[in-house]
Amino acid sequence: MQFRRKSATIGEVNAQQAAPLFRTSDIDGDGSAWIESWTARVRAAVRSHIEDFVRARCAEELQANGFEFPSRVLLDFLSGGKSVRPTFMYLGWLCGADESEAALRAAASIELLHGFALLQDDVMDESGARRGRPTAHVRLARWHEEQGLSGSPARFGESAAVLLGDLCLVWAERMLRESGVDAAALSRVWPRYDAMRAELAVGQLADLVNDAAGMPTLEQVLDIARRKSGNYTVRRPLELGAAMAGCAEPTIEVLGEYGVLIGEAFQLRDDLLGIFGEPSVTGKPANADLRERKATTVVALAEHLAGPPGRTRLHDLWRRDTFDNNAVQTARELIVDSGAPQRAEQMIAERVEGARTLLSDSVLDPTVTTALQQMAMLCTRRST
Repeated sequence: MQFRRKSATIGEVNAQQAAPLFRTSDIDGDGSAWIESWTARVRAAVRSHIEDFVRARCAEELQANGFEFPSRVLLDFLSGGKSVRPTFMYLGWLCGADESEAALRAAASIELLHGFALLQDDVMDESGARRGRPTAHVRLARWHEEQGLSGSPARFGESAAVLLGDLCLVWAERMLRESGVDAAALSRVWPRYDAMRAELAVGQLADLVNDAAGMPTLEQVLDIARRKSGNYTVRRPLELGAAMAGCAEPTIEVLGEYGVLIGEAFQLRDDLLGIFGEPSVTGKPANADLRERKATTVVALAEHLAGPPGRTRLHDLWRRDTFDNNAVQTARELIVDSGAPQRAEQMIAERVEGARTLLSDSVLDPTVTTALQQMAMLCTRRST
């Protein structure tokens, strides 16, 4: 099925056409049920493409060299996730081109980049769980110990996980290059792709030194969040897809503005869940961000909103040599008393509404607009 395009394009993008996922006739009411169904179909397609590609690479580059268990760890690690970033990249493509299996494979490749970031993030944060399962470096450390290998199991697990992350980084580019999207379209992607990867790395570095004891401002924390997570979750994937499809700059600019707003809202929600979320929902241990004394957006808001006594108590907590369960509970109570959670919810709502208003005033295709409006809600709801 073809669908109307209002955004200008630069030339024609020749790619293999896929069976339609994007069916305007499916839209009913506000589109929420439709986008849930459509994103589920995209997610299934992304997972299929990722599994096919990674199994082939693991067989050729890991298993063929005797690394059966690391291969299994990597396949398990990459089997989960919501495929948010590929979905946004594919929506960027649909702003200027029709359904394409090649474009969908190209969008799927960004999930491997996400895998790279998560593997290394878990090592840097010393996380024990991811998506409700032991993290890769924990599993690899256990395997090292079971094999009776010499040296530190923990050190081995962390080093091996970093190397698996490196493979994901290499494979992500290879999968994009071999997606079937033509060279002219890919040539518009590479500069943005390189910039996104550099931005992600710099954001991660900034996050490493982002200590609550240093009392950074909310704007400083938001800037780190944009570079480390928000941009590469929403804005950059949309821009990559639109550039690949040959969209004109005004269309890419609209998508970028939407991406900044929803990326920030996404990070605010993630930070709220990091403190108040249930492990069954987040897939991570409860209060992980507080235990690490991360200066998240919610912590920065609490610093800003708390009165002098509350602010002093927070500062004393962040400077403790140890951070036990009592300290975590006290920090939670002080954050709640400051009104930071309510202010974060307000900021999320403001950004979502701003993005929806931006879309309603744009020249994007109505079907894409509906999808982006609903994706804004899906990415920022309380149970994400």
